[in-house]
Amino acid sequence: MAVDVAELEGLRDELIRTRARGVRVTVYEGRRLEYGSDAEMAAAIADLDRRIANASRAPAGAVRFHTSKGV
Repeated sequence: MAVDVAELEGLRDELIRTRARGVRVTVYEGRRLEYGSDAEMAAAIADLDRRIANASRAPAGAVRFHTSKGV
């Protein structure tokens, strides 16, 4: 199931707010998430950042090769 960038950003923003308040439990769109430690929350934020970067990346364009025999 693909998650769009806006939803990933919403999840990340809510997690950052929750972490800043010093709380380990967050509820986002009716889902309750509980984290064991601050390090676990930091890892989740880093994972969301990676997913957002990958989803935001433009698709690769055409690749052109220029070859010669070196003569």
